[in-house]
Amino acid sequence: MSISKSHSGWKDNPLLQYVLNHSMREHPVLKKLNQRTMEESMNAMMVACEEAQFLANLAKLIQAKKAIEIGVYTGYNTLNMALALPEDGVVVACDISEEYASIGKPFWKEAGVEHKIDLRIQPASKTLDDLLSSGQAGTFDFVFIDADKVSYDCYYEKSLQLLRKGGIIAVDNVLWGGLVLNPSPDDADTVAIDKLNKKLHRDTRINLSMLTVGDGLTLAIKL
Repeated sequence: MSISKSHSGWKDNPLLQYVLNHSMREHPVLKKLNQRTMEESMNAMMVACEEAQFLANLAKLIQAKKAIEIGVYTGYNTLNMALALPEDGVVVACDISEEYASIGKPFWKEAGVEHKIDLRIQPASKTLDDLLSSGQAGTFDFVFIDADKVSYDCYYEKSLQLLRKGGIIAVDNVLWGGLVLNPSPDDADTVAIDKLNKKLHRDTRINLSMLTVGDGLTLAIKL
């Protein structure tokens, strides 16, 4: 029992294709990077285009100027967020793989938003600590968490410190292919996601919604 992304598990789902046909407004350069990413064997890691568009609309809705992306892969959603931010906006993009992130760089340049992207190739927890130590707590508008699952709680706590009141943390893969229904004790990723899901439900520092978008998306709004 699961839901999935338009480019992977639900690729041939006619209802999801209907959604795409009647809602997607993918930027031409985003579409190019989407197609390039599909050439990679690990392309299921890419944020679903329908989810990315939703995130961009959310960022615009709250008039976000400063965003953090934890987990870049080929930079599809990095580009998506940069396009959504104003000219003086910035996306701090966190990853440990220069190889995959380099795939997106020419597309960031082609779209004219490379100046908005601050790519940091090091453990995301280190980047978040650097931002906190530089006095940026409470200054970010939007955070997207989509990296190693066992570190989700760490990323969430540091991101919450960096977020302003009314800002949004979007946590991806919260349904994890349905595995969260019965987590195996030996599956560290599933256990970590399930644990965070339960924690967020009790967390009085936020308002939240868990959505059946992509592989599950939780929105936590800082109070």
